[in-house]
Amino acid sequence: IEGDRTALRVGGEGLSFRALNERANRLAHALRQRGVGPDSRVGLAVERSFDMIVAILAILKAGGAWVPLPPDYPPARLAMILEDAAPRLVLAQPHLADLPGVEVMLIGLDHESADLPASDPAPLGRPDDIAYVIFTSGSTGRPKGVAVPHRAIVNRLLWMAEAYGLGPADRVMQKTPLGFDVSVWELILP
Repeated sequence: IEGDRTALRVGGEGLSFRALNERANRLAHALRQRGVGPDSRVGLAVERSFDMIVAILAILKAGGAWVPLPPDYPPARLAMILEDAAPRLVLAQPHLADLPGVEVMLIGLDHESADLPASDPAPLGRPDDIAYVIFTSGSTGRPKGVAVPHRAIVNRLLWMAEAYGLGPADRVMQKTPLGFDVSVWELILP
């Protein structure tokens, strides 16, 4: 871990690699306590924030797969995604937690448990386990969930890092909405 070097910046605030890792680890341990493991789908109802990145890393560290539930989606589309993806639970910021029919776990600094370990959980995921589920636009009918394995993400990131010459000193702006798979490289590569 890069220690005190800034990992994320949102507005004028920064979060170090150490703090990011510790927050993600605590949340990953909490997710494991709730039964999240390989191929478990976890809904993610968050706005662009530190919480978004912490939650994605925690879901991956727990061995699960994230399912984006963008807050700007119409309620009918969110309901369809929840029905089709059948997440084990949904991680949500408090103001986005009104999701009927699913177990919601609140995230954010006010909801983190200091009694959980900040250490890395033992890895459970394998290359062909699901890392995330993204839903198509539905332009040719009902939107469909596409399960993307860890192997596919790793292949894409290795190619991008080489093709674009990206290294540890580079910064990446996360601009793509979470509901589009193009966001994945912006979220994970750095």
